[in-house]
Amino acid sequence: MSLERIIKTLESFGFKRKEAEVYVYLGKKGPQEVKDLAEALTIRKRQLKFILKNLQSRGVVTASYEHATVYSALDFEKTLDLLEKENIQKTKAIKKTLENFKSN
Repeated sequence: MSLERIIKTLESFGFKRKEAEVYVYLGKKGPQEVKDLAEALTIRKRQLKFILKNLQSRGVVTASYEHATVYSALDFEKTLDLLEKENIQKTKAIKKTLENFKSN
């Protein structure tokens, strides 16, 4: 699968373009520090830290704290499984809300 196709797939699951690019870069290059990521992707460190925080909250990027924080991406197949489960839960919540709305 091409990197652009992976990015488009992630965007279809609600990732912003830069989030998808950071995730794909980590997946391809392996664990990275913020300074190296910022330089490679030409993203300001402040913006990158925000992106990494968002990716961590989605569960697709992890951080290990050594002398410097190193970020790693979850395997792409595991990420798709995680996103699928997330969307199934959202769909169930929408259906339940609709049922409650109809019964009132």
